[in-house]
Amino acid sequence: MAGRGFARLHSTMKLLLIEDNLAMQTTLARSFERRGMQVVVCGDGSKALARWRASVPDVVALDLSLPGQDGLQVLAQARAEGLSTPVIILTARGTVGDRILGLNTGADDYLAKPFDLDELEARLRALARRPGAGPGNGGPLPSVPEFAGLRVDQDSGAVYHLGLPVDAPPRELALLRALLVRPGQAVAKERLWEQVFAGQADASPDAIEVVAYRLRKRLAHTEARLITLRGLGYLLQKAPQ
Repeated sequence: MAGRGFARLHSTMKLLLIEDNLAMQTTLARSFERRGMQVVVCGDGSKALARWRASVPDVVALDLSLPGQDGLQVLAQARAEGLSTPVIILTARGTVGDRILGLNTGADDYLAKPFDLDELEARLRALARRPGAGPGNGGPLPSVPEFAGLRVDQDSGAVYHLGLPVDAPPRELALLRALLVRPGQAVAKERLWEQVFAGQADASPDAIEVVAYRLRKRLAHTEARLITLRGLGYLLQKAPQ
């Protein structure tokens, strides 16, 4: 991992570095801070999403081999929640199959270890310059500002009803966020399962029905109704006045 001089940068970029190797974490954080970046580090996969949500970065550098939850699981859950921050995977797993799996899971770029520090910086900045990238656009995928009193916070991914946070388990919230992207439109059951149970290969496709049943009961006191369309999926509708 060689560097060929520190470039003088014109703007501060916020980087979330998810890497459990302490030596690598320290080297990268110090190097990129010297290059003018604001670096937030996390070494545990089970805590990575909370760090990501708490302060949405411009770009994420993600290692695959993490304790608690591996990098692909972190990435899949982030995309399921609508966190669209550009992600570059950093890993010693350099096979074509691993790269394809990472990109299909939602990564934007892939760099195998060992890598050149200048190349990594160039790739990070290229990702941050992409249209729509940046903290203001790194949160959940676009949705209507409000539907039946429900609203998704674009930075944290939290769901609010009439200004108050919806207190629900993560899977119900993931399903609600996915449906709020397209209120009034059917979303396929298979697509919803991918978003709610991302990275959990042992979950049955029918498990989404249980989550939908619980979410339907939770929404009973609101103006939103969760409708089942047999053979098509689910949709959110406003209750008749």
